[in-house]
Amino acid sequence: MSTQKSEVKIMPRAIVCEDTNLRGDITISGGCVIHPSATIVAESGPIIIGENCIVEEYVSIVHRVPPGQAVQSDRPPVLVIGANNVFEVGCRIEALKIGERNIFECHSSVSADVKISNGCVIGAGCHLTGAQDLPENTVITGKDCILREALEKQSTQTLQLDFLRKVLPNYHHIRKVTFDPKKIRTQV
Repeated sequence: MSTQKSEVKIMPRAIVCEDTNLRGDITISGGCVIHPSATIVAESGPIIIGENCIVEEYVSIVHRVPPGQAVQSDRPPVLVIGANNVFEVGCRIEALKIGERNIFECHSSVSADVKISNGCVIGAGCHLTGAQDLPENTVITGKDCILREALEKQSTQTLQLDFLRKVLPNYHHIRKVTFDPKKIRTQV
């Protein structure tokens, strides 16, 4: 178990409920909404969550290098989660890479040796295991986790984000913004 110090950076415009479990080096970009009871653990290296992602209740996102895979350098690998992803209630995600505009439906799970590209949907209750790279616009559904290509690209969740940004602060304590990009000096 890692004894690293937690360093959580919350960018302006992000809504992060106080009763979340955030451990390790985590950056939450602007526009993200992190519901109560969500767990994000940066075990094998930093996690950077892109803009406008939604992480719902009881979601578990863990950055863990797959068993048997050695870290190639002295710097730990970074899990970059692209923008506009939705992680629905109770999903468990340990993917090596997550692109943009993906939806992880309720109680789905993705193991540590899977790479998700852009515009994918992992259906409710579907479990992805074993080393694999999902091509863009892949949809996985049903009890047999049937794979097909989406007919159209995933749209952003703008209306849901706007609603959550208004409602969540009325019912939950919100963590304060911890990072101000204006304080960074530009190097010439």
